[in-house]
Amino acid sequence: MAALSVNLNKIATLRNTRALEIPDLVHFGRIALQAGAHGLTIHPRPDQRHIRTGDVTRLTALWKNEFPQKEFNIEGNPFLGDYMKHIRDVRPTQCTLVPDSPEANTSDHGWTLTGPGSDNAKNLAPLIAEMKSLGCRVSLFMDAGISEQEVAAVKNLHADRIELYTEPYAASFTKPHFKTTLAGFAQTARAALAMGLHLNAGHDLNLANLPTLIQAIPQIAEVSIGHALIADALEFGLHDTVQKYMAACTAA
Repeated sequence: MAALSVNLNKIATLRNTRALEIPDLVHFGRIALQAGAHGLTIHPRPDQRHIRTGDVTRLTALWKNEFPQKEFNIEGNPFLGDYMKHIRDVRPTQCTLVPDSPEANTSDHGWTLTGPGSDNAKNLAPLIAEMKSLGCRVSLFMDAGISEQEVAAVKNLHADRIELYTEPYAASFTKPHFKTTLAGFAQTARAALAMGLHLNAGHDLNLANLPTLIQAIPQIAEVSIGHALIADALEFGLHDTVQKYMAACTAA
């Protein structure tokens, strides 16, 4: 089955609307892991709009002291803010690298590594090498439908995984062009697997569309889900919601 990593950003967003530690990220992170989630994901942005520096410290302690068998995934743009400092301090299980700009509302596209004017591969290379030297797994956020040259560039950077940016998949789920969109994701997945890369997926996945994605690409190793999962938790409670998403991950 695909592993489930619960993204805690939306809980932090709610917490940040008041000068209180309610809801408590550590408490809810613990519930998610106790319910069976394979890991936790956080995305500490430079403006700390949701995850704050102190959250990174406290959630690291939760992971290392109470759930060392689970995984800790830190997302972010490695060229911005304190991302690399967090990686050096924490040494998380996985670093998921996204090309977000500081003002982006959420991750909305993958990396471009080849082509005229792109220095991303050159600039990422030493940072990925450092992450690997710290014992971290590295995943690059990539669009579906990219060329084989783009996939090869991920491999040449010695990254371990591609995370498929699944917003286009989710947006097309009930539309006439859904099968065409899904075929593009499957094609990119095949290219990545053929080059020895592993697959993650994330963005706008939910209980309705997740099983179909897993059935189409059963090699997906991990899904990272936050927004829909936390919204569902308002209805079902976090413990039961995690278990529902775990069941959806077994759809293949």
